[in-house]
Amino acid sequence: MNADRLATLRAEYADAGLDESAAGDDPIALFARWFDEAVASGLHEPNAMAVATAGRSGAPTVRFVLLKGFDADGFSFYTNYGSRKSRELDADPRCGLVFAWHPMGRQVRVDGAAARMSAAESDAYFATRPRESQLGAWASPQSEIVADRAELDRAYTEAAERFADADTVPRPPHWGGWRVTPYTIEFWQGRVGRMHDRLRYERTDGEWRRSRLAP
Repeated sequence: MNADRLATLRAEYADAGLDESAAGDDPIALFARWFDEAVASGLHEPNAMAVATAGRSGAPTVRFVLLKGFDADGFSFYTNYGSRKSRELDADPRCGLVFAWHPMGRQVRVDGAAARMSAAESDAYFATRPRESQLGAWASPQSEIVADRAELDRAYTEAAERFADADTVPRPPHWGGWRVTPYTIEFWQGRVGRMHDRLRYERTDGEWRRSRLAP
């Protein structure tokens, strides 16, 4: 697709805005309302979120994961602790999250610091996963180079055979949860004429302060 064609790709946004009185003082409560509305709208995987991390050189990387929980303490997801994102979070816990609900003209950005969740929390979530996904957590050396698809299939078969007689598959020690504790949350609502609404919440000394940003 050439640049001229890209330049003509536009979407007009509705005139349903986001004002301070509707947003309220608690960004977690606002996120909960927006998330419920995204689910109710029938969006595909409304819990998909981009996670941006930085390596030791400072170069950023980004990928999508699935949000598996949120509350006043933060936003949680689960992954292999040997993966690139986990290695980068271990080295530098600062990270960014983005939820993009385009059909609703909405976006949420989170800046925060990640920390590994407790073994008990990771065990509890792992127990709810489909057995196939549990076996995949044992089989996949996430982010590592493998020779071909056949190598992955062999590893999965070996994991299935290993736990064939087990009623439950235990959580691998290299797999678990991360919780991102936010210090900034920004809500973006598309508006007509690109005069979008942007409300940013920043946490200072345990208190959230709200401000409006120009689009």
